[in-house]
Amino acid sequence: MTIALDRRALLRAAALGGVGFGLSGLLPAWARTGSHGLAAKESRPLSGEEIALSIDSRAFVVDGRTAHHAVTVNGTIPGPLLRLREGQRFRAAVTNHLDEDSSIHWHGLILPFHMDGVPGVSFPGIRPGETFVYDFPIVQAGTYWYHSHSGLQEQQGHYGPLVIDPAGADPVAYDREHVIVLSDWSFMHPHMIMARLKQEGHFFNRQQQSLARTLRGDNPLSAEERAMFARMRMDPSDIADVGAAAYTFLVNGHSPDENWTGLFRPGERVRLRIINAAAMTIFNLRIPGLAMTVVNADGLDVRPVEVDEFQISVAETYDVIVRPEEDRAFNLIAESVDRGGMARATLAPRLGMAVPPPPLRPRPTLSMRDMGMGGDHGHHGHGDHGAMRMRDKSLVPDHVKVGVGVDMIAPAPVDRTGDPGLGLDDVGHRCLTYRDLAALEPNPDTRPPTRRIEVHLTGNMERFMWSFDGQRFSEGVEPIRLERDERVRVTLINNTMMAHPIHLHGHFFEVVNDHHGHHPRKHTVNVLPGGTVTFDLTADAPGDWAFHCHLLFHMHAGMMRVVTVRPMDGAAA
Repeated sequence: MTIALDRRALLRAAALGGVGFGLSGLLPAWARTGSHGLAAKESRPLSGEEIALSIDSRAFVVDGRTAHHAVTVNGTIPGPLLRLREGQRFRAAVTNHLDEDSSIHWHGLILPFHMDGVPGVSFPGIRPGETFVYDFPIVQAGTYWYHSHSGLQEQQGHYGPLVIDPAGADPVAYDREHVIVLSDWSFMHPHMIMARLKQEGHFFNRQQQSLARTLRGDNPLSAEERAMFARMRMDPSDIADVGAAAYTFLVNGHSPDENWTGLFRPGERVRLRIINAAAMTIFNLRIPGLAMTVVNADGLDVRPVEVDEFQISVAETYDVIVRPEEDRAFNLIAESVDRGGMARATLAPRLGMAVPPPPLRPRPTLSMRDMGMGGDHGHHGHGDHGAMRMRDKSLVPDHVKVGVGVDMIAPAPVDRTGDPGLGLDDVGHRCLTYRDLAALEPNPDTRPPTRRIEVHLTGNMERFMWSFDGQRFSEGVEPIRLERDERVRVTLINNTMMAHPIHLHGHFFEVVNDHHGHHPRKHTVNVLPGGTVTFDLTADAPGDWAFHCHLLFHMHAGMMRVVTVRPMDGAAA
């Protein structure tokens, strides 16, 4: 018998006196509306050295609609919160009850490569009916998450949060904490989404430019710019491959109408551990009326920086401290990057308090700078000459394959780590950039890099083909080979008009910005259209590691490589 996960019934029961909180099979306790925070006894995260996890197929209900293709961990979406401690041993017995292979990847964790959970790269996967035991030491602290690395199961709900407490004192002071898991849910099966994208890359874009929009002034591009986009067969509104036409955006498994609520007492320092577990959605997150102090990025502590909004790309995590002084409710708004929809939650002193969410802000559009035309604004000085060079092989090194899978090459890409993200340039308040981030402690390896590597992010948006250096993973590309403990400077060059969150398994790297010696260490970095990001990497983890765009359908279409670190044991590679 199929069991439906009906959150609306839970909400009705809770409103009638809290009886819904006993329905533990519907949601993890930490994710139920009216949560008192992770310190509360009823949060019941899974912890300890021995944990059992079960991957199953269930029906899933959002806003009264039921889908039968959900993939759950221990029967819930999101999966259970795992709460571990730095220095412990972790053994997770994972049983696959699906009729297809599955896996769990521990996103951002430093571990032996054969425990990393990537089928075909670091282990064979978990076959139907089988149990695989992940067994490794916990050598770090912070906010992380886990998800499937098999097929498109991540889009079906196979993800969950993971919090690791430090072995010693936590440098971040707080009175209460909540985990905030952002995600995108679709009633369309992900294989159908992929098929639609392959048929027409712009299929889910319901905000395309039109003559009517231009006549009413809803088109900030000049006639010359519109003509250039037309020649390139690109739409300047094509910011997200899959948007609100297919997605309901969730906070802790709840839709905006279901309005997940996290409680606080006025004056408390509340730590929000924010995880973007979406398959394809980059979010712009703000809490109107509350400043946020960013204290942690991708699990590692950073020097506190106060902002009003930040862009969180797919697979990134940020911890922020907020201190609401007033006895009132606050909206937590995570607007999709194309502003087609939002995830919404409430922070409040008491259950039942809420304020109406703000309207969606005007949609952003791409500019010449997003085409890789360079300059501060990218609107002048290039013209047709720049457009004609959009697939000029002379603009890239010989190892980049320019063919049908590459529809453009940025003529003048620039470092965009000082940009707040698409659509946030002129919002009128403080927005986080990568250049604002500085590691709390000096980086452990201060050696200068001995080698430089360029990786070009390439694709054909119309054909929905995505790759590194013009080569898809399915084409049997050679791994990126690194010597053990080698110090390498890697520059990611985005030749496309899509942002790409690039994730390297098994390592942290230092994003090169203005904080010499205190560069922020991350495992995922968002590379803006027509932009570059440079990071320094110490290849201190021997093995084979996945390196890919974390937009799930981009990875599935081929935007992935393997990074091989040798020797394994001090012997010759």
